[in-house]
Amino acid sequence: VQLQASGGGLVQAGGSLRLSCAASERTFRNFHMGWFRQAPGKEREFVAAISRSGYGSSTRYADSVKGRFSISRDNAKNTVYLQMNGLKPEDTAAYYCAVTQIVWAYVEDTRRYTTWGQGTQVTVSS
Repeated sequence: VQLQASGGGLVQAGGSLRLSCAASERTFRNFHMGWFRQAPGKEREFVAAISRSGYGSSTRYADSVKGRFSISRDNAKNTVYLQMNGLKPEDTAAYYCAVTQIVWAYVEDTRRYTTWGQGTQVTVSS
């Protein structure tokens, strides 16, 4: 499966953006999907994940984005979304989507993801 992320941009603090990640195959529904981000000079970090079809639509969030970000998926469109509200300057990073078939307990682990999108830049000005 190939992934194409989009929706990044420049926004003022407190603003919102919605990122999209389109998958090339219908088998997309069989994967847990994750969003990660990487700021300059920092390691890639987990942001949010959503479970595959048949897994109860479970979601998980990093503590730093809980209550502000929301992950969702539309399997009919082979797309996963990340709605980001209340953006802060510290949210500035390149955002990546990825897929994994690992058990749900490990969805925060970047090493468990097999395919990554190309990244979309989010910049939040103060």
